[in-house]
Amino acid sequence: MTRHTHPALVDAAPEVYWLDDPARPAALPALDRDGTADLVVVGGGYAGLWTALRAKERDPGLDVVVLEQDRCGDQASGRNGGFASASLTHGHGNGLARWPEELTALDRLGAENLDGIGATVDRFGIDCHWERTGELTTAAAAHEVDDLAELAASLRAAGHDVSLLDAAQTQARVASPTYLGGLLEPHATAMVEPARLAWGLRDACVQLGVRVHERTSVRAVDRDGAGLRVHTDYGELRAAKVVLATNAFPSLLRRLRLYTVPVYDYALMTEPLSPEQRAAVGWSGREGVGDASNMFHYYRLTRDDRILWGGYDAVYHYASRIDPRLEQSGRTHALLASQFFEVFPQLEGLRFTHRWAGVIDTCTRFSAFYGTAYDGRLAYALGFTGLGVAATRFAADVMLDLLGGADTERTRLRMVREKPLPFPPEPIRFTGVQLTRWSMAKADQNAGRQNLWLKAMDKVGLGFDS
Repeated sequence: MTRHTHPALVDAAPEVYWLDDPARPAALPALDRDGTADLVVVGGGYAGLWTALRAKERDPGLDVVVLEQDRCGDQASGRNGGFASASLTHGHGNGLARWPEELTALDRLGAENLDGIGATVDRFGIDCHWERTGELTTAAAAHEVDDLAELAASLRAAGHDVSLLDAAQTQARVASPTYLGGLLEPHATAMVEPARLAWGLRDACVQLGVRVHERTSVRAVDRDGAGLRVHTDYGELRAAKVVLATNAFPSLLRRLRLYTVPVYDYALMTEPLSPEQRAAVGWSGREGVGDASNMFHYYRLTRDDRILWGGYDAVYHYASRIDPRLEQSGRTHALLASQFFEVFPQLEGLRFTHRWAGVIDTCTRFSAFYGTAYDGRLAYALGFTGLGVAATRFAADVMLDLLGGADTERTRLRMVREKPLPFPPEPIRFTGVQLTRWSMAKADQNAGRQNLWLKAMDKVGLGFDS
């Protein structure tokens, strides 16, 4: 069933499950007067909060201010699936293709970064159900089985602990008749409740003395003598240094606006599974799961045994449009519901309680890029392409290194020093994105064979993903 309605969606609230939480903290006061700061961070999602927190951990005496236009964690940081991946390169294959000589170092830095998140969760007692479950990638077509075997060999050659599973072994971990095989990476991914992680980081920042102002829109940043001036609706801050962490939303640096496009990613949350339903799917390892297709799904269990089900239909709107009205799509949510029961037919009759979407920033190399402006007084990171739950902490350290003019292992990375190719202007951009999405879906239906368009995109290093 792919109509604009689905019986399982009848009672689904058009709200973000993670934000619909009694534990959601009250908003912090908006900025209402002029002032000064050593460091102003624009954006109260993961990237901004990690930057503020890491800045205070490096130098407790630093005066740090976070400015968030709405409430911390309300956008991509509080709407995602909660997959915290050790990968800094959007997966092994992407890293190997783009920075092969750095991949060993990037893998080590990514593992250390993931450990650092867990340590922060423990240190501040953040109640976000941090689980080091690993991730299972499933194959539902013969060519995907072959692709996973090739990936497993490459991962093992790079020193990773992985297990290649046949159909029976995969279905023994998570019971779906669609699985023909799987790849288990037991150490590279943690599951987390994303909004609660953001709220916990906000509280940790406040505990360390960061001034956090929510409901504060930043209109511009410009030079002010030896520093910068940050303009908001009700006050201005003079700052020695600034970090931009606005990701999918239009950058205050106009030259960055062609480097990313905003993409809507859609998700559903089921009601809690009964003991019988839980037994029917197995899933004793509670791994995060993603399928191996181009148009992929991701799914995971919550602490009360709901299933979050998302992905597949990443949607770009003409001229990089961002609008809250785009967060609900009857067609996409119905398609997701239909696909859910194809993977888990034994759960027929289960209802969804929430349906939502979030806008993420994707770039042509699929992983974050970095830079500075205003003679090194301003730093930025963006382009996380859906894998920013963990990578934002690494980005925070990169941006602080850059602001400090530090020569570190991070700043010497070619991945950090280089930028992706920009997207073309409209209407070429919209046409190219739609053609790429169509071609990716066709490849999934055609044993993975790429058409000329995808081959050309690969050759020049361009791409589109969520």
